Amino acid sequence: MRLTKHHGLGNDFLVLADPSGLRPPDPALALAACDRHRGIGADGLLFLGRGRDDAHVSMVLINADGSRAEMSGNGIGCLVQAAVLAGLAPPPVVTVATDAGLRSVEIVHGEAARTHVATVGMGPVEVGDDEPEWVWGPILRAVRVSVGNPHLVLQAAEAELLEDRSWIEELGRRANAAIPGGINVEVVAAGDGELHMDVYERGVGLTLACGTGACATAAASRRWGLCGPQVVVRMAGGPTSIDLAGPDVRMTTPIVHVGTVEYTWP
Repeated sequence: MRLTKHHGLGNDFLVLADPSGLRPPDPALALAACDRHRGIGADGLLFLGRGRDDAHVSMVLINADGSRAEMSGNGIGCLVQAAVLAGLAPPPVVTVATDAGLRSVEIVHGEAARTHVATVGMGPVEVGDDEPEWVWGPILRAVRVSVGNPHLVLQAAEAELLEDRSWIEELGRRANAAIPGGINVEVVAAGDGELHMDVYERGVGLTLACGTGACATAAASRRWGLCGPQVVVRMAGGPTSIDLAGPDVRMTTPIVHVGTVEYTWP
């Protein structure tokens, strides 16, 4: 089979285009192909299918551990880039049916080779109640946020805490062990007019970037008075721009086509 590989700020995905609908999403395939030592390596496998619900195409995301995720901001950008390059969807605005509902992606050519810039309409963001049980010493505030998938956003007492990724990994593991079904965990600190964030993704672990996590972090930070309606969220993989001004949050980020791989399965 032919897979394409893409990434958004280092949050990398394999895409399997199946417009015929003959190959259903397969967790075993995702586990094997996403393995970074015995497979190709990726944070998840995206199944690019025919459109439904008036969308141009559909998306199913299987995480690297074989679990199914409702939505991914960088992932949907990668899927749309793959769809446009394969002639399966017309730019500049592509609609995608996801497990979280209908989403739209505006995609234009970037300045660098193999790069597009994607602006994703992520849908509404719901900021829940505070989560005081997660507040202790280095964590000042905590809140749950939904961006079509679940997030726990934690405000760090100092930006320097984000330099210790092993600490963030431990927080993510603890939260995923405690919360049924698991959750994406973001740790944020404000500085220099931006938000600095690191992330532990449900079903993956530490990643270089997370689009829905950046949106969740921006929404929580706005409630806490750390930012306004437009903000840059800087992650290990680089910065993304978040716009909270409208009814739907919008994320703008670069998407890179890494290459094409012929993969034998099973």
